[in-house]
Amino acid sequence: MGELRRFGVSMEEELLEKFDQLARSRGYSNRSEFLRDLARRELIERQWELEDAEVAGTVTLVYDHDARGLGDELTHLQHDHHELVLSTMHVHLDERNCLEVVVLRGPAARVRALAHAMIARRGVKHGQLTMTSTGRELP
Repeated sequence: MGELRRFGVSMEEELLEKFDQLARSRGYSNRSEFLRDLARRELIERQWELEDAEVAGTVTLVYDHDARGLGDELTHLQHDHHELVLSTMHVHLDERNCLEVVVLRGPAARVRALAHAMIARRGVKHGQLTMTSTGRELP
């Protein structure tokens, strides 16, 4: 971590009170750490907009395992993009529904495209991509 630098921020009292309440509700002991995390989050989200920025992410899928060929389709998609897939976890939620979490890393545009291809498959009941930074570009 680099050298810490202090700076002042002016804010309406009501907004500052709500900011402090939010920080406390999330477990922050001081404003500075909360503000640093907010800044990092914005920088990470900015990376996602860059097509070639390297990101990490998870695709979470809930699907009907009886959907014809869906399991095989998802497996083939992952094999076809093996350079992006780091790991997969498969959980049997009940006699019919499965949860699959696929961990991805690669260029933002390719990670998004693969995630959307998996989510769009017939038989997927719910899917969500969550992206983050690999941490390399963050101070």
